[in-house]
Amino acid sequence: MITDCHIHIQPIKLFKPHALALIKGDRKNFDEIASYSDSPSAFLKYLDRCGVDRAVLINYVAPEVIGLTPEVNQFVGDYVKHDPKRLISCGGLHPRHSTNIMADVEHILRLGIRMIKIHPPHQLLFPNDYLNGVKELEIIYRAAEANGIPVMFHTGTSIFPGARNRYGDPIYVDDVAVDFPKLKIILAHGGRPLWMDTAFFLLRRHANVYLELSGIPPKRLLTYFPRLNEIAHKTMFGTDWPSPGVADVKQNFEDFKALPISEEMRAKILSGTAASIWPE
Repeated sequence: MITDCHIHIQPIKLFKPHALALIKGDRKNFDEIASYSDSPSAFLKYLDRCGVDRAVLINYVAPEVIGLTPEVNQFVGDYVKHDPKRLISCGGLHPRHSTNIMADVEHILRLGIRMIKIHPPHQLLFPNDYLNGVKELEIIYRAAEANGIPVMFHTGTSIFPGARNRYGDPIYVDDVAVDFPKLKIILAHGGRPLWMDTAFFLLRRHANVYLELSGIPPKRLLTYFPRLNEIAHKTMFGTDWPSPGVADVKQNFEDFKALPISEEMRAKILSGTAASIWPE
């Protein structure tokens, strides 16, 4: 069961014009891509053409940078109902855009959201800011830990206008891994292109930290992570499509399959790790 653990199916209407323009770029098929946000059946046919069985649909709250509001949670909760076996929901919470964090957490649980995304460079906070008075983060992490919901952190840079990349250093996730040892933590993008060594260290340091490879050109993966074999059992495939620079899921998938790695490693990254987090 091949899983793309990082695909952006989001409500297009919420995007700020500059963010949407960056995603659109010079894509000639953007209207088709945008239509997938309204049609789960069309999106599933696209996955079929790409040879991918399941997808984690990434949503998060970042009104200042991207335009995404808490509406994304209801959106993705409804979207995955079309095929819950193939479509895995990821929603978001933002401390500065919540007047009642407990109520917002309970709403996410009622919707059956299967992962929470924290995007430090877009939400303009550090993952460990619960140590600096942002107690809402602690409530989010404790609720996720108690309910077996993984938390994904964007790690690495972002080119969207308004993003602040100092928040993308994965070292701040170290505190989260220490303070919430039963919380499954996923490092999206592996800290690329600046902090791959830090991401690798965190995976080897903490049993509850996992790596997700989206946004890394597969042809450069073994340059970024030359010791990938040591962490393959905690690593999962993802594309970040249709983010800037990720043209097509199928091409990304084919480039990954062409890497000179063992079949055992390939199976763990494409299927095994994701299946351990979201059982098939």
